Amino acid sequence: MAVTDFIAAIELGSTNITGIAGKKNADGSIQILAYANAPSSDCIKKGAIFNLDKTTQILVSVIQKLENDLQASIKKVYVGIGGQSIRSIRNNVTKQLGEDTKISQALIESLMENNREISLVDQEILGVEPQEYKVGNNLLTEPVGISADRIEGHYLNIIANHTLKARIAQCFKQTKYEIADYLLSPVVTANVVLTDSERRSGCALVDLGADTTTVSVYKNNILRHLAVIPLGSNNITKDICSLQIEEEDAEQLKLRYGCALTPPTEDEDQAHEQEYSIEGKCTVPAHKLEYIVEARVNEIISNVWNQIMVSDYGDKLMAGLVLTGGASNMPNIDEAFKQITKIEKIRIAKGCNIALDGAIQLPKNGTKNTLIGLLVEGKENCLKIDPRKGHQLDFINDLAEQEAEAKRKEAERRKAEEERRKAEEEAERIRKINEEKKRQEEERNRKRLEEYNIYVEEARLQLSKKKYKAALKEIENARRMHLAEKEEELNELEAKVNKEKKENSWFDIFTKKVTNLSDEILKDN
Repeated sequence: MAVTDFIAAIELGSTNITGIAGKKNADGSIQILAYANAPSSDCIKKGAIFNLDKTTQILVSVIQKLENDLQASIKKVYVGIGGQSIRSIRNNVTKQLGEDTKISQALIESLMENNREISLVDQEILGVEPQEYKVGNNLLTEPVGISADRIEGHYLNIIANHTLKARIAQCFKQTKYEIADYLLSPVVTANVVLTDSERRSGCALVDLGADTTTVSVYKNNILRHLAVIPLGSNNITKDICSLQIEEEDAEQLKLRYGCALTPPTEDEDQAHEQEYSIEGKCTVPAHKLEYIVEARVNEIISNVWNQIMVSDYGDKLMAGLVLTGGASNMPNIDEAFKQITKIEKIRIAKGCNIALDGAIQLPKNGTKNTLIGLLVEGKENCLKIDPRKGHQLDFINDLAEQEAEAKRKEAERRKAEEERRKAEEEAERIRKINEEKKRQEEERNRKRLEEYNIYVEEARLQLSKKKYKAALKEIENARRMHLAEKEEELNELEAKVNKEKKENSWFDIFTKKVTNLSDEILKDN
């Protein structure tokens, strides 16, 4: 049965582009109606699109899979924005007021507009998190209604490279689908992962992804700092590849044996001899793998801790750290964080705080929290409505149209194939005819040459018998063979026959005899 009310969302990850569709229930839970994903490592890197065409193709494929599961057409989707270029910057906006001016909501909105007008080079503001408003000597989160002669707004602007959002828009422009809204992935993830107590008391949410690690610092229910570190679990895989191991095998070694903090062993010699292997593919010394994994994990954690310190809230995180994302599944990842940050309170969030139901079961390993966050944040029905009828486009009719179009294309393909086959057959027929003509012509030439040789031999024979007339007749017969290359030979032979004929005629013989007789008479006298 087709679904008529749902929210659809897309997460553009560095490993997969993932789509989800669901429905919000009255009790606050989410019913998962459809789920689809496709690999994206060859078109998205560190959360940013670098191949527009491939990304577009994958987007269409994923959304069409959702449509097939829903048996309904999708008009628009909510899209999560994340990636390496996202970061937060602070900005203050001050406005002088008349004496004892009452602060209104319009004034607060005016300050926000002034904040958004800050000059940025190659960057754009994706979102703004108001921090506090300084009224007199007090920092307030809700200043409306208070009288003052001066107000200073403190803002946390979430910015990113201007191409990040533009490329997403370009990809969707090439599809038939619309973007319902752009949602900040780190923010929606925090909304479904962190508890009210954690956000209020202060914590750092660390999303350990494949290509990036995102750090979000919260205090008093406000986002205080956001940074995306361009390091992730894929860097560990690439480091393992330095041992002359294929990337696929390196990934398996990481997943099977990788440990963020290896416990010390009593027998160091035995530990040094231990090996890790992937059946029939590769084997590596255990101590080398452990060193590589821990070195990269320590680098990532050190960068995370540096961002927490930069936020100026490192000593105010009463709720500690919350880890999520695929790499949060690595054994002892919490212990590794404790060792470097000295923060004891660490929670690994493999699921979210939203109840999920439906036939589709999403894995609770920290990789789907952002996707659920996008779904929860969506507000509008993403169903495609027929403006002429005012109800859902008949999905069965859509399928019928698609099938008809497929049949039409198949018919065109078959017709083109048949025309190509006939053209090839005709070309083959003409080739055979030409070959036969050539063969027949060569056969005729061969026969003419044989007859020519017979006539010439006969002419030579007649010449030797001094039968000049018969020789000339044979030469004429040979000439009728029309062999241009033999024309010179025939001319020479004909000239020879005529010469001998003349020399041996009765008149020439008589003249020679008279001449000889005269010469003899003159000698006698």
